[in-house]
Amino acid sequence: MIENIYDELKIGDSAYVEKTITETDVYLYAGITGDFSWLHVNEMRASKGHFKTRIVHGMLLVGLISNVVGNQMPGSGTIYESQNLRFIRPCFINDTIKARTEVVELMEAGRVKLRTTCHNQRGELVVDGEAIAIPPRKHVITEEL
Repeated sequence: MIENIYDELKIGDSAYVEKTITETDVYLYAGITGDFSWLHVNEMRASKGHFKTRIVHGMLLVGLISNVVGNQMPGSGTIYESQNLRFIRPCFINDTIKARTEVVELMEAGRVKLRTTCHNQRGELVVDGEAIAIPPRKHVITEEL
């Protein structure tokens, strides 16, 4: 587990996770949230829609960003304060998404501003945003736990 405290962070620090989004991921997400829109789960209807196939829930991708914030950068113990997002292009089933955070500003009151992005396997920007997070002020994780 990675635990970066506020005093250790520097502008430019970054981390990422990569995941191929499967049909199973989409159905599990739909089941958890109740979002069974035909855009995501009905290939026959989606084939007649704007994208001509099903697309992945945008908020599923945001969950990958949350994974990075809470597990890597800043890491364990971080509290999310806010997140602004722009969904630039769709993510399709079997796309491989790289969710990334980068420290862009060290703010007052122990907060950090992060650029948050998701790119697909072709390097195309899918989600672009900015988060404010509150990393821990002291280390909590020790080897004794």
